[in-house]
Amino acid sequence: MFYANMVPGIFLERPNRFIAHVRIDSRTEIVHVKNTGRCRELLPPGARVWCQRSDNPARKTKFDLITVQKGSFLINMDSQAPNTAAGEWLRAGGLGKIENLRRETVHDDSRFDLSFVKDGRQCFLEVKGVTLEQDGICAFPDAPTERGAKHLRGLLRAAQEGYGAYVLFVIQMSPVRYLHPNDITDPGFGEALRRAAAGGVQVLAVDCKVTENTMEIQHPVPVVLDTPGS
Repeated sequence: MFYANMVPGIFLERPNRFIAHVRIDSRTEIVHVKNTGRCRELLPPGARVWCQRSDNPARKTKFDLITVQKGSFLINMDSQAPNTAAGEWLRAGGLGKIENLRRETVHDDSRFDLSFVKDGRQCFLEVKGVTLEQDGICAFPDAPTERGAKHLRGLLRAAQEGYGAYVLFVIQMSPVRYLHPNDITDPGFGEALRRAAAGGVQVLAVDCKVTENTMEIQHPVPVVLDTPGS
């Protein structure tokens, strides 16, 4: 995926979840943050960032914060990007031949990000974007998410009913070593993920090649489900 009209800047502060103050072209701009997660480790004052400029006069802000540099990593922090990248990956054969790829499909009491038919079987796929990294090890989530656990329970029911069921963690950087559930932050999500995996849900992770204005799924990444100390 490609972002047009990108400009560099320096992150100054984040007054709330939705906006940031960024120095762009010697001016302090109010920038929309396309990620309502905490992202504290990504946005220390002085971080180098890239923002997308919008020419829509109806917008309250004319920039979206998309990419940030953290050490040697370029990290895409747009929470909408993983779904788009996952769709591109599936169309390019990421899971082999599929048909009838659709977005936002309802099954039972769940709405899954993507659905498709593979080998004659209806499949559901939920996408989780990952930006939390330390020493090349990634974790999800970065904040408690009952909604995320609910998605996993829905996928587990779908698998038990005979549907194909997948959760795809899209790691918005590369290279990384592996991904694990963030049991310290949200033990309920980790428990739900392990139950889903044991019940037939395919748990996948991929990293992404990220530049200042692009993001593309690149390589599979191991998922480690063992509980700490096991």
